Amino acid sequence: MGKSVTKADIVNKIAEDIGLTKVETKTVVEGVFQFIIDTVARGERIELRGFGVFNNKSRKPRMARNPKTGEEVPLEKRFVPVFKPSPEFTSKVNTSLLD
Repeated sequence: MGKSVTKADIVNKIAEDIGLTKVETKTVVEGVFQFIIDTVARGERIELRGFGVFNNKSRKPRMARNPKTGEEVPLEKRFVPVFKPSPEFTSKVNTSLLD
């Protein structure tokens, strides 16, 4: 596995590439992330062509088990955020990692 990239790394790279200050770039990056979170939380889908789709998925209620105690625990219906990369994204990752 490669190294982890943080939000600060993203901000630094974008600021360097496009010439904005780090403060301006951080505001934009945080705004994009918050927009994605808020949109998916409202049950809407975000499709970024060539990148992927952010959406949410419903999980049915079920009985789970506490791994420590073995006690059964009911889990209510819930939603989880999901990301599905575009074919272009997937192809780029496979090409880059196989070389």
